[in-house]
Amino acid sequence: MRVKQLKHKIREWRGVGFVIPTIAGIITAIRFLGFLQPLELVAFDRFMSWRPTEAIDERIIIVGVEEEDLKGVGQWPIPDAVLARAIEKIKAENPAVIGLDFYRDLPVEPGRDDLVRVLKDTPNLIGIELFGDEQPNSAVAPPPTLKDQPERIGFNNVVIDSDGKLRRGLLSSYNGEREAASLSMILAGMYLENLGIIPQPLAKNSQAFSWGKGIVRPLQKYDGGYAGVDTGGYQVLINYRGSAGRFLRVSLMDVLEDKIPDRAKQISSGSAFEGRIVLIGATAVSLNDFFYTPYSGNHITTPERTPGVEVHANITSQLLALALDGRPLIQTLPKPAEILLIFIGSSVGAIACWLSREGGKLNATPLHWILVNASLTGSALVAFIGGSYLCFAIASWWLPVVPCTLALLASTLALNLYIAQIERQERQTLMTLFGRHVTPKIAEEIWLGRDRLLKEGRLKGRKAIASVLFSDLKGFSTIATLSDPEELMCWLNEYMDGMAKEVLQHGGVVDKFIGDAVMGVFGVPIPRQHREEIANDAIAAVQCALAMTTTLEALNQQWEIQGRPQTSMRIGIATGEVVTGSLGSSQRIDYTTLGDSVNVAARLEGYDKTFDGGLCRILINEETYQLVKEKFPTKFVKEVILKGRQQKTKIYQVLRL
Repeated sequence: MRVKQLKHKIREWRGVGFVIPTIAGIITAIRFLGFLQPLELVAFDRFMSWRPTEAIDERIIIVGVEEEDLKGVGQWPIPDAVLARAIEKIKAENPAVIGLDFYRDLPVEPGRDDLVRVLKDTPNLIGIELFGDEQPNSAVAPPPTLKDQPERIGFNNVVIDSDGKLRRGLLSSYNGEREAASLSMILAGMYLENLGIIPQPLAKNSQAFSWGKGIVRPLQKYDGGYAGVDTGGYQVLINYRGSAGRFLRVSLMDVLEDKIPDRAKQISSGSAFEGRIVLIGATAVSLNDFFYTPYSGNHITTPERTPGVEVHANITSQLLALALDGRPLIQTLPKPAEILLIFIGSSVGAIACWLSREGGKLNATPLHWILVNASLTGSALVAFIGGSYLCFAIASWWLPVVPCTLALLASTLALNLYIAQIERQERQTLMTLFGRHVTPKIAEEIWLGRDRLLKEGRLKGRKAIASVLFSDLKGFSTIATLSDPEELMCWLNEYMDGMAKEVLQHGGVVDKFIGDAVMGVFGVPIPRQHREEIANDAIAAVQCALAMTTTLEALNQQWEIQGRPQTSMRIGIATGEVVTGSLGSSQRIDYTTLGDSVNVAARLEGYDKTFDGGLCRILINEETYQLVKEKFPTKFVKEVILKGRQQKTKIYQVLRL
């Protein structure tokens, strides 16, 4: 029995089993072909901008060249003498390391000799260069004074995504001659080295290395939402601390005029630069050293841009926070785990849709199905998107939210289409079986209860307690012999039409026409659960018989006027157990009712044809009598053994008022 139930469940859920891997496979292919990358990057930006802004990293301070500084100095680039004087003032306060985010491959007089001297005398100062690309003469050399000290030169190249935003940081790269580190990497390395923290390569992965409390891994071509991007060099995702302005900043003129605001000074030493990483760079809008970041918003609003020097500060800060605070870099899932998550998204959508269908059928209302479907799917979406955001905000995990969301929605849509096709077939099956035999109201009840009725395109065979009505014309053989065939069929169709309408109007099913006999069943195909329902079916059957009598009386009056034969009829009604289901071949299938109660009803209709009942004789069995005796006048007729039965049957007659 359990094996049979398992096979039934497998057949029932076969659509779910097909949809889940199919949708998961399609979405996975679309994701790794790169079609979802723009949406994935938008989701990344939204998560980045929604998460709480982190505290200012006071280990870093920026000396920015503001618009007022340009007015005060009177030229751009800033003369070497002015820059040298600013560096000397910063150097006097013993910073941990100084990063000079200005190109100084050419002299900017006056003061070239002063700057050369300062650069030589400041071993913890790092200059910059720009690595060239495919464009000729695109490289910018480092300051000549530092050319022989490559450990004091960092490149400031950035990696811009296709949508113009800066999400990736380049820690190291090969410039055609040597492997070099970025400005941010060198600044963080020198600061941590002073604290005795040195990067250590991992034995398991030569590209990854541990650094203090954290591990650094390079970005791969398909990490996160990327699909086949150029990951040349050693790239990591930038874990920004927030939008622009998340670092201590003073202006160049503040430094030169010793007017550094108190908010930039350390409480313990009263110094703005002691023990800190100092980045000197352009922050004036007119210098256009700005970049779009995940915090830049969209094209509807005016996008906010972040100064390049602050981008370097963010990369430096995330390396410090990794090594000292255990703040992780942006993390991504391995490819198998990402595919598994997409598969889970597809599974959740398909299963939620199927369960909502089950709930809709049990509650017998399409609206309930829609509401349950929308509720389950919506809850799953909220849970996944919310969970993905929490993973990003709390632990910096960038999960594949877009492909998983699409997998969930696509599997829901696909399964809805599958269900619609199933229901179209089920409705066609049911309408084929019942379309001519029940009223629209009962047909709708049958449709809503289809799951309890259908099995593999057929109506399930099942037992039920029902009231069976058999009616037959008295003396039909004589009428048939004396009538013209065409007139006979017209006359008989009028009779059958009138009797069938009465069965339908009283909630019965017209099971079949057998010659001049009509068989109606009350209490199928939806099984009755309570005695009150069974009693109502028996009462409906008797009411139908009385109504059929009235209809026949009207027909006789009409036929008398037309000069056509008049007749009377016999009706037998039996209540008891029956078996219902679909019967037939693949070419022709019909709904029918079988069982002892059907035979009893037929025998009651044909019992003692000499027994006169007037226009219509209505005989019922004991079970029917017990259910209707309070509603209709009846009389006991006889207790007999009906043909084909061994036990006696009590027969009662329903009397017309």
